[in-house]
Amino acid sequence: MEPSNRGRGRGTRGAPGGGGPQPNWKQGGGGGNGNGGQQQQARPPAEQAASSSGNGGAVVAVQRGGGGNGGGGDSALGRGAMRGARYVPEVIVTRLPNAPSKQGVSGTKTVLKTNYFRLMRKEDSVVFQYRIDFEPEVEDQRVTHALLRSQGPLFGPYIFEGTMLFLYNKLRSDEVELQVKDPRTDILYKLKIRRVGTVDMTSEKAFMILNLMHRQAMGSLKLLQLNRNFFDPVAKISVQQYGLELYPGYVTSIRQHEKDIMLCVEITHRVMRTDTCYKVLQSMQRQPGSFRDNFKRAIIGVQVMCVYNEKTYKVTDVDFNTTPSSTFSTKQGETLSFVQYYKRAYNVNIQDTKQPMLVSMPNQRQQRSGITSPILLVPELCRMTGITDDMRKDFNLMRSIADHTRIGADKRIERLERFNARLQETPASREVFQFWKTELERRLVEVPARTLGQEAIMFRPDGPGVPAGPEADWGQAFRKNYMFKSVPLHRWFVICERGKESLVKDFLGCMESSARDMSFTLSPPQIYSLPNDSTNSYVQALTELANKDPQLVMCVVRNDRAERYSAIKKKCCVDRAIPCQVLKERTITPKNGNLRTLLSISTKVVIQLNCKLGGIPWMVKNPLSSVMVVGFDVCHDARDRSKSYGALVATMYATNHIEPKYFSVIERHQRGEELSNFMSSNIVKALHSYQSEFGAGNLPRRILVYRDGVGEGQLRHVVDHEVRAIKESLNKVYANNQAYKAQLTVVVVNKRINTRLFMGGRNPPPGTIVDDIITLPERTDFFLISQTVRQGTVSPTAYNVIYDESGLRTDQLQVYTSKQTHLYYNWCGSVAVPAVCQYAHKLAFLTSQFLHQQPHQMLEKRLYYL
Repeated sequence: MEPSNRGRGRGTRGAPGGGGPQPNWKQGGGGGNGNGGQQQQARPPAEQAASSSGNGGAVVAVQRGGGGNGGGGDSALGRGAMRGARYVPEVIVTRLPNAPSKQGVSGTKTVLKTNYFRLMRKEDSVVFQYRIDFEPEVEDQRVTHALLRSQGPLFGPYIFEGTMLFLYNKLRSDEVELQVKDPRTDILYKLKIRRVGTVDMTSEKAFMILNLMHRQAMGSLKLLQLNRNFFDPVAKISVQQYGLELYPGYVTSIRQHEKDIMLCVEITHRVMRTDTCYKVLQSMQRQPGSFRDNFKRAIIGVQVMCVYNEKTYKVTDVDFNTTPSSTFSTKQGETLSFVQYYKRAYNVNIQDTKQPMLVSMPNQRQQRSGITSPILLVPELCRMTGITDDMRKDFNLMRSIADHTRIGADKRIERLERFNARLQETPASREVFQFWKTELERRLVEVPARTLGQEAIMFRPDGPGVPAGPEADWGQAFRKNYMFKSVPLHRWFVICERGKESLVKDFLGCMESSARDMSFTLSPPQIYSLPNDSTNSYVQALTELANKDPQLVMCVVRNDRAERYSAIKKKCCVDRAIPCQVLKERTITPKNGNLRTLLSISTKVVIQLNCKLGGIPWMVKNPLSSVMVVGFDVCHDARDRSKSYGALVATMYATNHIEPKYFSVIERHQRGEELSNFMSSNIVKALHSYQSEFGAGNLPRRILVYRDGVGEGQLRHVVDHEVRAIKESLNKVYANNQAYKAQLTVVVVNKRINTRLFMGGRNPPPGTIVDDIITLPERTDFFLISQTVRQGTVSPTAYNVIYDESGLRTDQLQVYTSKQTHLYYNWCGSVAVPAVCQYAHKLAFLTSQFLHQQPHQMLEKRLYYL
């Protein structure tokens, strides 16, 4: 029972709650939180906004300093130019001007379709950038856009974002004041417009404008915008038995690729829950224990969506001392209750005026736009989004969601082409493209690709090996082959609850059968029965058995309760250095009483046990004889998000040594700490382990680092600091090595991408590589599909070679990367990333979710985290 690390589902819009009785939420156990009583700082969402919006109206008065369409203008940005602006990603150039070709040659050539469309600009020009402020501030974006639309004859084509106004036509004056009256409310708004610069449409900033232009075109399709993506509520899919709705939508981005500007479109879904936070609040009052504590556990960390503005917020706390009847001061100095505010701003009536308020701390993007105080939300007006951990454990629920969200390649192509046609045929969106002198190609971009030959899986040092198969799955091969290296298991124990001994013995019989087929020596274990399945019972048993110096302990548990799993792992991996395997009773229960249904599970368990003891199930042919392959990944601590754990796993190969050796280390770091220090020091530790395994004077000729867990905004830090720190450390370690210096290669691995590849109407096979057309000109990068999926569309993994002194050709590095995806021993098949990255993720996840401290040092040379 090794838990999986899955991303949280996210949700979207909903309807107000509020039916039924209205309890007094101030009664019951538990106290208020630390944010209570901060009414002078916390405000509703719109009151926090740095800029606002209003409704359309009539123009009353005019300008300051002239008007009309002028020409010229400087390109420098003035004060306030970027306030409220969308973040423009920095282009990190890691490819040298004289670098050799980044296109490989190995494999069978083919042509694939992608989820990209070419975007062509009819002319290169400049766009004038203005800052616009509203007095009084407007709180409804629909009103803002209506006010701006009323100025169409003056503005011409425009794009508005935050406080920025982009125009093709230059206004007659650099500073303009307009007064616009809202006919619905008779409120007179003053629009202050000031030019702050120009944008060259051949510059990097032009891509921000192109993306904003495209979002403007998307908005004309009557889609619902949630954060930065658009969803189609009309096409929603109801999963009524689970109280869920799925909104299909699109993730889009425009970027310069090798030779063309392209629009990437990915099909996505937003998971919606039909219940509001208020309903959760009501249900918590009916639960045993303190409803306040129960409600906080259920709501903190959840993304909610406000039904009045369709924006999402992450709940960080609950304020039981503030209610909708509480008052706050607006930016205009007026004192309002939340009830009055929502009625005035959104025409929403709050039913329960005694409910507590949800607290949301502004994220970095909101802070950049000027929102710094806590945001207070009304539970009645917030819809729950995403999937809870309990939902995630429901196999039938997850299968129901997957049936709708995992779209096959043929269906995905159809929806992409339908989306393009919708953009082209809707008059309003077509008008946007015409205004901004751009054209979207109708056909999906096609790219040249190559498919590598099947990898040979080695079960013994000599011999040709067994082909991995067209789907890169060699699970059946263990019926005819032994494991590459086996470590006999003689001294081990199985802990289970009393009454489950028969179930355990049946599974042990299956394990013995699987072990014989793989030539794995498995002596009968001693079964240790517990009176119950409490955490203390398992801890006490492990404490007693630890004194008997076991090679391994297997724990059979009733369910996957996190508290018990954590206690077992801490006792074995922190307090002592004992490899352990945890299995659920359900996993080892035969279907319909047929023990043969357990053989595949028992085979996988035997392979895991062998790995945890230091064995090696299989190998692939390794063309580099002296190399250390390193994987690095980061996971946040489940209990304290300000802490993270960075895990480094190294596979070490040496000349004249057939078997590789392993090393792992993990360290905790606080938010804001430099990861470069951890990376470089841990690579030095791995090199010391290399010397202890292969000889004091022996060091690897090449060091290949696969760096996972790097966001787009972190790439500059990795390039400028991590690589430099690693190089400085290597120079010290290799200072006395006269034969050679370390040849370092650093590759950033990113599997969370929106790129999709199609071979006709199906998924491309494992080993498919794309390194042209949709790659980026400033990088030495490529896409690799290394795994097979049973349902949906396969996702390629992106590799960016940011530093390379290995002397290998790009083609050789691509092939070696593909080989590394075949060496993950928790699955008899290839995986999406190099095995060292997957191992590093497993170790970081285990530590951050369950151990919360460094494992025992004596385990660092074993794959105990499988």
